[in-house]
Amino acid sequence: MEIVEFRPDHAAAFKALNEAWIGKYFAIEAKDREVLDDPQGKIIAQGGKIFMAVQAGEAVGCAALIAMADGGYEVAKMTVSEDLRGAGLGKQLMQACIDAAQALGAPRLYLETNASLAPAIGLYRAMGFRDLAPVATDYARADVFMELRL
Repeated sequence: MEIVEFRPDHAAAFKALNEAWIGKYFAIEAKDREVLDDPQGKIIAQGGKIFMAVQAGEAVGCAALIAMADGGYEVAKMTVSEDLRGAGLGKQLMQACIDAAQALGAPRLYLETNASLAPAIGLYRAMGFRDLAPVATDYARADVFMELRL
């Protein structure tokens, strides 16, 4: 297993991995569609990064860092193939995000999630994220807001 930076040939896998988890638990929203249809333009070209977990040449997980106005990054579109959950891949992807944000001099990482995603929230807390008060968001499903000060 290796964590690599996004290449254009990862776009279909990035989209499929995210559509699978979002569609299983929630409705795919307009903001999801915007990012999933153009990860190069909506994330990377805007100063962000995407990391892909690759096993035997197949993308099996991903996480994105979306540049924020305050110099921080939002961790978004993080998922692992359902059959590989619980194997530590999420932790590896989050560590790649933390390492990249620190290297870029970011003051913080921020994320929005849903209270029903207990394993994900447990990972975020274990990695040092702390809860924030709710804020306005583009996602109807977001009801948990967290940050990690770097």
